[in-house]
Amino acid sequence: MQRTVSASLDLTLGGPATLVLAVAASRLGGARLEEALVIEHDGHVLEPQELADAAGTRLHRVVAEAGSVSIRYDATVTGQAAPAPFDPVDLITYLRPSRYCESDSLAPTAASEFSGLTDQALLAAVTEWVADRLTYAAGSSLPTDGAVRTFLGRQGVCRDFAHLCIALLRALNVPARLAAVFAPGLSPMEYHAVCEAYVDGAWYVVDATRLAPRQSLLRVSTGRDAADTAFLTNLGAPVTLSGLEVSAVVDNFTPDDGSQLIALR
Repeated sequence: MQRTVSASLDLTLGGPATLVLAVAASRLGGARLEEALVIEHDGHVLEPQELADAAGTRLHRVVAEAGSVSIRYDATVTGQAAPAPFDPVDLITYLRPSRYCESDSLAPTAASEFSGLTDQALLAAVTEWVADRLTYAAGSSLPTDGAVRTFLGRQGVCRDFAHLCIALLRALNVPARLAAVFAPGLSPMEYHAVCEAYVDGAWYVVDATRLAPRQSLLRVSTGRDAADTAFLTNLGAPVTLSGLEVSAVVDNFTPDDGSQLIALR
């Protein structure tokens, strides 16, 4: 499998700011990654510092003055990466309620809807339940909306679908987390958010939007929820995002019938 991805961001900085980007493909072992990241400030190239957070997400940190900043990322990933590494601490971290995934508040709903289900049957049921109850509507949610508000409002975008799946699974004692991904086949094309659930000794994708085949997804960032996985964080002066373009294609596009457990590779 070969996946070719890119992302372009255009920013206007109102003053000095530190920008933290999570736009690059994950470097899990087993796949060959060829990439280029170019950051320019008013036509001058800036060199970012690459860091890794606790979940292994690649962060690129750069400091810039007021003005225009353009970011261009291009990558080709050949082959499939190894499965996500297992850390026993994850099974604690990703069971706790978090800012956007209020699993404690949704525990009664989860218990009444999914009692007695486990493993693959549970993941399938949660996917179907969320897909049936939410309508995908661009621009329908606020950046501060969590799983409870999404559940009550019955609509959202990909991160809202993922947050509700995560909260329901955590309420049922299944570790669950959010992954931001490149998603070949997604329309409209942008960074995509999915849930990952830990069952049967591995992490598997749960995507109730059903907007892209899970087997072609390419990991960018991982965390408790959207608070940990934003593609752009600014520290300092206000930043205006004036342009965002994302592309992702795969050489062997295969439809996803939803019947199998699929891990991000």
